[in-house]
Amino acid sequence: MLSTRKTGHSIAFWLIAAFLITAVQAFSFAPKREFYQLKIYHLKDNNQKDRLETYLQQAYLPALHRAGIGKVGVFKPATNADSLVYVLIPFRSVDQFMSLSETLAKDKQYVAAGQDYINAEYNNPVFSNIESVLMEAFAGMPTLIVPKLQAQPSERIYELRRYEAATEKLHENKISQFNNGELDIFKRLGFNTVFCGQVKAGSKLPSLMYMTSFENKASRDEHWKSFSADPGWKQLNSKPEYAHNFLRADIYLLHPTTYSEI
Repeated sequence: MLSTRKTGHSIAFWLIAAFLITAVQAFSFAPKREFYQLKIYHLKDNNQKDRLETYLQQAYLPALHRAGIGKVGVFKPATNADSLVYVLIPFRSVDQFMSLSETLAKDKQYVAAGQDYINAEYNNPVFSNIESVLMEAFAGMPTLIVPKLQAQPSERIYELRRYEAATEKLHENKISQFNNGELDIFKRLGFNTVFCGQVKAGSKLPSLMYMTSFENKASRDEHWKSFSADPGWKQLNSKPEYAHNFLRADIYLLHPTTYSEI
């Protein structure tokens, strides 16, 4: 009898140990959630636009890569307006984001290549102002995905959306809706989602932002038509627990620049 008990205890111990090891391994291999900075440059004229793009191509993006940052997206409004440039930067952690300025200041190649931007006179700056939005990736999409689009950059449409909520609780509820079905519908319908992020610092809080991408404007319109008619979306969106979970949506249609890496 004693031997049987010992055997039973031994089996139970090893089953528990195996379960814990499996759980730790699963946790260890789960992708860590990224952070994103969206920098929106406001420009007053073509001179600023040309100088900013020279800086981005020749100084900023190469320095970001030397700092260990992956692919960076650079976008302009699809309306052909030259007054805005969007720069999307992925970070592995908040610490990497917080230390970036210090890292760049120590980068001699960056300092040399970015002289016009860094040392611009007060009456001849490279931009009018910069908006900065810091986001944390959703649990349901922890890392950025670069879409495999075939069209020319001038034809591609990257759709950036910002959803504001009336309360922080409703905002968290909308993120839950994304993580528990909406992102799966996007994937099934071929929306080429680039990133989804909860805004941690910026204006218009509480809010989230995400980006989808399409070969062209016609493809974008067709995808949203399919989404609206999709039975899975209708069922998900009709659930009472997801009612009123966003207040308004701002929609920005963008083209990637020729040197954008996303």
